[in-house]
Amino acid sequence: MNMSQAQRVAEDPWRVFKIMAEFVDSFDTLSRLGPAVTIFGSARIKQDDPFYKATQEIASGLSKEGFAVVTGGGPGAMEAANRGAAQAKGPSVGLNIELPFEQRPNKYSNIQVDFHYFFSRKVCLVKYSMAFVYMPGGFGTLDEMFEVLTLVQTQRIPAFPIVLYGSAFWTGLLDWVRTQMIPAKLVGEADLSFVQIVDSPAEAIAIIKDYRRSIGVPETVPAAFR
Repeated sequence: MNMSQAQRVAEDPWRVFKIMAEFVDSFDTLSRLGPAVTIFGSARIKQDDPFYKATQEIASGLSKEGFAVVTGGGPGAMEAANRGAAQAKGPSVGLNIELPFEQRPNKYSNIQVDFHYFFSRKVCLVKYSMAFVYMPGGFGTLDEMFEVLTLVQTQRIPAFPIVLYGSAFWTGLLDWVRTQMIPAKLVGEADLSFVQIVDSPAEAIAIIKDYRRSIGVPETVPAAFR
């Protein structure tokens, strides 16, 4: 065993405590949020991009309807969502990840939790939300979308709304699922029913409001977060 392997073996048990600390801190903060929606999307979307404006509008509308807005805490679509929520004076949560490039905390999250580990951050992006909005994005956004879809498919979480914004962006992916995965019996036709595509902020907000109404969740956010 070389030195690096020996060091890793010695450090791994202690790393568990660092992981536990991330969960304890984040669970303590997020468990008091009330009804929340996580908005995902590319860190590379610029402020003059129509998707940035749409994300901001969705977040602002959700905040005005009493939802906390949760994001990955970085730039692009995450910044737009935090910005919209903060401007509507609602809880604007940023779950920031430490990365050597691209990711930096945006200034619009009024509740910030920092993470070292992707997997603990991903748990928290899902655990306290009752709906998910996916703006156009890259590998990270697709990863997060398919993870939530898998959790719903396998009934590990309720059939929360999974809203994909931008039919021109998302339709090709779902068509591929229909033409490749379903005929091969790798997924079922019913699995796509968990996903809804929209092209306006109002549609996204309405779907989430209707779901909240259908399960009888109160329409207010705890005063401590206002």
